[in-house]
Amino acid sequence: MAIVNRLVDYTEQGTALQGRVYFDDSVSGPRPVVLVAHQWGGRDAFVDGHAETLAKLGYVGFAIDMYGVGVRGSTVEECSALLTPFMQDRGLLARRVTAGLAAARALPEADTTRIAAIGFCFGGITVLDLARTGADIRGVVSFHGILKGHDLPKQPIKAKVLVLHGDKDPLAPIEDYLALREELTAAGVDWQAHVYGNTLHAFSDPGANLPELGILHNVVAECRSNQAMHNFLAEVLI
Repeated sequence: MAIVNRLVDYTEQGTALQGRVYFDDSVSGPRPVVLVAHQWGGRDAFVDGHAETLAKLGYVGFAIDMYGVGVRGSTVEECSALLTPFMQDRGLLARRVTAGLAAARALPEADTTRIAAIGFCFGGITVLDLARTGADIRGVVSFHGILKGHDLPKQPIKAKVLVLHGDKDPLAPIEDYLALREELTAAGVDWQAHVYGNTLHAFSDPGANLPELGILHNVVAECRSNQAMHNFLAEVLI
């Protein structure tokens, strides 16, 4: 096994974006693709690492870019400023993640009939909104994602959905979770949710340590959620 990676440049309405793809170059032929959507700070080593791990499991892991080449936040204030325009304009969010999907479909290693997406925090709502566009993908997984719905025109959701949620996540209160449950059920979606008790936001991120903001790593929830994701991907990408 030899995992290699390369940068992938693409654009969305004039904004230059840059993802990173990981795959095993000892394997020939197209393989299923998993998009990895980043947290509010931008594409970084955390999501790149998840894309690499997915490549070791036989997928093409593609860490997408929602903000732009080199655009990153390092403080709560900077990350919030990057996130806010997408929460205020969910159409922008949908266009930007759809551009990432198009870049993934263009990868020479990609089996374009077998694509899924996972996302963390802001990436969680990113992949949920990708599903809401009616994208022809197999499934999406939201890790401690923001769960707020939107009022854009509804499209039939083709993807299966897995929501991995901390019960005490202040960024995804119970009313948002219940509204998402009703939305997905009414749409006839094949969905499931794993709710981890006494668990805050960003539970899967070892670097998360802002308990005063409700942001804290939880190693048990991290392990459980990763296993749930692996099981889900094995199901939808067969």
